[in-house]
Amino acid sequence: MKKRVVITGTGVVSSLGIGTEQFWNSIKEGKNGISEVTRIDVSNLTTKVAAEIKDFDPNQFMDRKEAKRMDRFNQYAIAASKMAIEASKLDLEAVNLERCGVIVGSGIGGIETFEDQYNVYINKGVGRISPFFIPMMIANMASGQIAIRFGFKGFNECVVTACATGNNAIGDAFKVIQRGDADVMITGGSEACITIMGFGGFCSMGAMSKNPDPNTASRPFDKDRDGFVCGEGAGILVLEEYEHAVKRGANIIAEIVGYGCTCDAYHITAPHPDGDGGIRSMQMSINDAGIKPEDIGYINAHGTSTPLNDPSEVKVVKSVFGEHAKKIAMSSTKSMTGHLLGAAGAIEAIVTAMALKDGFLPPTINVKNQDPECDIDCVPNVGRKADIKYALSNALGFGGHNATLCMKKYE
Repeated sequence: MKKRVVITGTGVVSSLGIGTEQFWNSIKEGKNGISEVTRIDVSNLTTKVAAEIKDFDPNQFMDRKEAKRMDRFNQYAIAASKMAIEASKLDLEAVNLERCGVIVGSGIGGIETFEDQYNVYINKGVGRISPFFIPMMIANMASGQIAIRFGFKGFNECVVTACATGNNAIGDAFKVIQRGDADVMITGGSEACITIMGFGGFCSMGAMSKNPDPNTASRPFDKDRDGFVCGEGAGILVLEEYEHAVKRGANIIAEIVGYGCTCDAYHITAPHPDGDGGIRSMQMSINDAGIKPEDIGYINAHGTSTPLNDPSEVKVVKSVFGEHAKKIAMSSTKSMTGHLLGAAGAIEAIVTAMALKDGFLPPTINVKNQDPECDIDCVPNVGRKADIKYALSNALGFGGHNATLCMKKYE
C-alpha cells in the first residue's frame, strides 16, 4: 500500500527574500527580484541583469570556518535546510535518523569554486590548489553536508537534471517515502551560477535576455520576451510520511500526490516540437495522483520567458487538458525570481504548495502584450484569490528532461 506524503516545512534563499514567509509575501505582491548584475563584470556580455541575492549572510546559519569551506550553492542549501527543519518543528532527538534521508540537487554545483581555484592554479601553481577544492565543488556535497549537519543516515542522493533538477529531487524523495523506505526526506535544489563562466556561457548560447531593464527583462508569455534571466538561491522542503507527521502534530502545508518524469530524447537544449515528453510527464503525474485532468486548477509553469519554451509549454497544456485548459490558471513565477536552474523547481514547488494552502494564485508579472500563441490564463501582473484543490508544477531541462509534481490542498 502506498504511503501518503506531506510537506511539513520549507526554507527559501532567493532574491525575493530569505525565508519562506518573506519570499511568499513578495510573490503574492508581485515583486520583482531582478536587478543589474553587481557580482561580476558584465560590461562585455550581452546580458546585464540577474536575480542576485544581495542580503545573504552565511554566518547566520553556520560558523565562519564552515562557510569558508563551502561553495555558495552549498551555503544556500544549508541555510534553506536549517530554515525548513526549524519550520517543520521536527525533533531530531525523537525521530529515527536511519529513516531520515536527503535528496538535494544542483544543476551546475560549485562553479564559483572551480573558477576561483583555476585562477589560483594559473597564478600560483598547482601546489597552491586548496585541499577543499573537490569537496567544495562537487554537486552532491549539498546533500552530503545536510545529512552530516542533521545526522540523517537514510537514503541520500544528488539529482542533476539541469533545470528539472529541483522537481526530480522532490519527486524522487516523494517516491522514497511513498514506498516505505523513509519517514522523512529533506529535498530540493540549490544553485549559485552567477559567475563569469556560468553567465558568459549562457550569453554565448544566446539563451538569456538582452533587455537591460530589470523591470521587463523576464516576461514569460509576453510577445516581446527574448530570453530567460538567471537567478540563484535554494528551495528546500521537508517531506514526511502522513501518519508520522500527524502523530507528532506537525503543521501540514500541502500533500504531494503525483510525480511524472520523462525525456524528450530529441535535442540537447531545444524542447520536442510536439511537446511529447512534457505531455507524458504531466499525464504521468496526474495518473500517479489517481485524479482526472479536470481536477487541476493551477499550474506553476516552467515559463522561462524564452521564445521557444513558452508557446511549447502552452501547446503541451492544451494537448493534456483539451477544453479544460481554458479554465486552468498557469503562471510563471520566474517573472519575479528569475530562473534558478537546478533550484527553480524547488522554489516553484514551495510556491505551488503555498498557493494551495493560502488559496492564492501567484501572478506572472511584466505581461504587457500577451503572445497570441500563449493564450492561457497566465494570471497577468496581479495575483488573485482562488480555492484550488489540485495543482501541478512543471520543470523542463537541457537534455530533454521533464518533471512534473502534482500537489493537493491539505484538508
